[in-house]
Amino acid sequence: QVQLVESGGGLVQAGGSLRLSCAASARTFSSYTMAWFRQAPGKEREFVTAISWAGGATYYAGSVKGRFTISRDNAKNTAFLQMNSLKPEDTAVYYCAAKNRGMAVTNRNDYDYWGQGTQVTVSS
Repeated sequence: QVQLVESGGGLVQAGGSLRLSCAASARTFSSYTMAWFRQAPGKEREFVTAISWAGGATYYAGSVKGRFTISRDNAKNTAFLQMNSLKPEDTAVYYCAAKNRGMAVTNRNDYDYWGQGTQVTVSS
């Protein structure tokens, strides 16, 4: 069982930055692909970004590419999401997710473990 706890959300003006963290309980954290998804009111949960177990490969949704950066520190069992140039349409609850099976990274159904989410609100 893996427990994930997100932090770092909040209210920011458009153009600003936030850094989200995801602390994991797993002793084998380094074996998990980590990802961030987000869900805006009335919308489905969507893929934002993912990072491979060793950090050598990263994946981004087109809407955030060039603005968001995912990273991980396996020694601290933590994944990060640096969000720059935030837009009002980035407003959502952001969820951290983990999986250790399969190659696909964008399908939320492939992830076994989820955090409780952290709210990000971008004002215009």
